[in-house]
Amino acid sequence: MRLRWAAALASAAVVVATAIGGGAAVATPPVTLGAGFVVDEVDVLSSAEESEAQTRLEQLKADTGLDLWVVYVDEFTDPSGAADWANQTATDNGLGVSQYLLAVATEARQYYLSADSDGPLTEDQIAAIEQQRIQPALAQNDWLGAVDAAADGITDAEGGGSGAAGSEASGGTSWFTWLLVIVVVGVGIVLLVMFLRRRKRGAVTGGPTGPALPSIEDLERRAASLLVETDDALKTSAQELAFAKAQFGDAATTEFEAALATAQQSLDEAFGLQQKLDDHVPDSEHDTRAWNERIIALCEAANALLDEKAQAFDELRKLEQNAPEALARVQDERQKAAAALDEATKRLQTLQTAYAPEALATVADNPDQARQRLAFADEQLAAAQTAIGAGDGGEAAVGIRAAEEAVGQATLLENAIDKLATDLAEGERAASALFTELQSDIAAASALPDGDGRIAAVIASTRQQLDAARDLLTGTAKRPLAALQSLEAANTQIDTLVQGVRDAAAQEQRARQVVGQLIMQAQAQVSAAEDYITARRGAVGAEARTRLAEAGASLARAQALQAGDPQQAMQQAQRADQLAGLAIQLAQNDVGAFGGGMGGIFGGQPGGGQSGGGMLGAVLGGIVLNSVLNSGRSGGGGFGGGMGGGLGGMLGGGGRSSGGGFRPGSFGGGGTRMRRGGGRF
Repeated sequence: MRLRWAAALASAAVVVATAIGGGAAVATPPVTLGAGFVVDEVDVLSSAEESEAQTRLEQLKADTGLDLWVVYVDEFTDPSGAADWANQTATDNGLGVSQYLLAVATEARQYYLSADSDGPLTEDQIAAIEQQRIQPALAQNDWLGAVDAAADGITDAEGGGSGAAGSEASGGTSWFTWLLVIVVVGVGIVLLVMFLRRRKRGAVTGGPTGPALPSIEDLERRAASLLVETDDALKTSAQELAFAKAQFGDAATTEFEAALATAQQSLDEAFGLQQKLDDHVPDSEHDTRAWNERIIALCEAANALLDEKAQAFDELRKLEQNAPEALARVQDERQKAAAALDEATKRLQTLQTAYAPEALATVADNPDQARQRLAFADEQLAAAQTAIGAGDGGEAAVGIRAAEEAVGQATLLENAIDKLATDLAEGERAASALFTELQSDIAAASALPDGDGRIAAVIASTRQQLDAARDLLTGTAKRPLAALQSLEAANTQIDTLVQGVRDAAAQEQRARQVVGQLIMQAQAQVSAAEDYITARRGAVGAEARTRLAEAGASLARAQALQAGDPQQAMQQAQRADQLAGLAIQLAQNDVGAFGGGMGGIFGGQPGGGQSGGGMLGAVLGGIVLNSVLNSGRSGGGGFGGGMGGGLGGMLGGGGRSSGGGFRPGSFGGGGTRMRRGGGRF
């Protein structure tokens, strides 16, 4: 079942009607579409008008190949939201990718144009049809005119126009349409030639003539894209769930927490398969294909599960109905985050006097990033306040949701500084303790017989590593976690020498002590990677996310094995530490590529102040534009040529109006990402 464009992903075009007259409204559940294109449950069209509307929509079908159904009811119910009602009606009636449904609630004065996310019309075209064609007709209670306006807009958009009023080419077919025809014909000729060549080769070799399987390269690209999309959806859903739990308590959010946990299990399995594909062990073509197909299936299942709960989650929060209260709550949270930012900045400055830049790399730009998120939150809160004043609860909810997520990320960025400070202090303590232990090991090893000089060589190497670690633990450029890593490597080497002189109890105690240190270090590294990627996920690709997911899995295994099998636990903790470090490096590379590609658009670099009025920070944080950026993102991170065009269209399309511009993420999977649409007239 294809997911319909729920609210903002399509920036859906809309039709709402107002019944004249005073009878009490009777709420209407999703309807069954009949043989015609018009369903008028409230008799706002006369018989002649209904016939005229049917004729116009039949002409639309003949001219464009696209179908449009128009439904007039009094109020939407079961579900009550315009988007959910229209999408449910479309789904129940089996509408396809080239079929649209315009739902109009005349008493409630709500509207929504349901469209499939794979349909031929773009988000900007749908938005233009909504704002410049349909809504003006509805505002005049011109029910038949709304049908004509929608059909005219779809015809224009299908022919290559913007869909906006007055965009039709004069004097015949537009130059763009002719260009499109030429391109389509050219592509068709190329495809025909390729098909004939393949068919000829198949006939010569006796190969199958059925539909070809997707190439492994296509599967890999699809899998990488879905991993990023699904990880983004889960991260946003987790943040939305945290907001809801803080507001309504654990009991009210149990079903959403369970859905999120199940979706996370599917994503974890998918990341595990991707790690197997990425490791140094060669994979057969059969395994490569099967694992990529499994990754795609797991991600789609995770998204679908979250999508199923999205409507109920929105019903719980009711941001549109409770916009003034929600606005006040987010404004208060914003003030707290701003106050905490001053303290976090001072804390980072203090850390910079004691630790090397490498030790603070994951939080070095956190204050600047947090300021960008708060600047963006301020913009959205102001827009939400304006929307509330205009009586537009739907648009207010968009601003509130975006501001809420931006404030949440600012808080995460601030807290990451404190977390790293704690981890560095603990790393110093653990490194100092291990330093002392290694000196004792050197003394014990020196007492052992050494006929071949092997022990002396190990002792000399250990002393060198102790000297290097001492340098990393003193002065004003300390790197305690790096020192701890070096000391642990030395410990592993010398332990094999002195193990024989320790009794069983001493060996066990030693193993438990070392594994505790390793797990502590791995936890710090995984936490730093998680915070860094979460707050910059708009730029981070599948490879860094895969390494982080596998690091988390190894850390969990180390913790589970810590009591029963310290040796295996140590190996898993070391693996977690290494993978998390690699995830940070890969993510930093992605963010660097993002800065180079986006700085010119927004007038700055990530972390370089409030470039783009906070929008750059919102994009980097994945608060907006996830689906646009993902379309230009390569499988391993970084960005391709599709990014600039997508951003240009978004930024040039009128900003954040109700029918166009960005939409923030929300609880749900890929089908509900950035949903919001329809509205009132």
